[in-house]
Amino acid sequence: MASVNKVILIGNLGKDPEIKYTQGGMAVAHFSLATNERVKDKDGNWGDRTEWHNIVLFERKAEIAGEYLKKGRTVYIEGSIRTNSWDDKETGQKKYKTEIIGSQMVLLGGPREGGGEGGGGGYSGRGAGKSGGFDQRTPESEPPQGANSSGPEITDEDIPF
Repeated sequence: MASVNKVILIGNLGKDPEIKYTQGGMAVAHFSLATNERVKDKDGNWGDRTEWHNIVLFERKAEIAGEYLKKGRTVYIEGSIRTNSWDDKETGQKKYKTEIIGSQMVLLGGPREGGGEGGGGGYSGRGAGKSGGFDQRTPESEPPQGANSSGPEITDEDIPF
């Protein structure tokens, strides 16, 4: 029987991504992502529960993260869970770290700092063309409705309020 290891997160960065390069020159980005959930406690009071996720991106996605992601930015991450273990050199105890290995990333909302252009974009790494599948251009506006429009013209009487 097949199994599935898939995670979908939408959250805000807890810090700017840390970009490092392997000896082979591959970019690797690490950052934390916070997701929030509204929960009711035993007394019936509502509060937020924040969960922190360790995100790892590779290659072009890591480079894009380093260029466009900043602390507080909202981002969509899709990937898989991976838990690594090692023995602590000082204590000899077994240590564990669970990370989300991102396979897709979509920038949501506008940039939080600076005046960069565009409000979002994405990169999946799947069959992307020369541009890397990452498009930060603002979408072209819809043509105005009028005589050349395929639909009927809307008047003030058509609006229900």
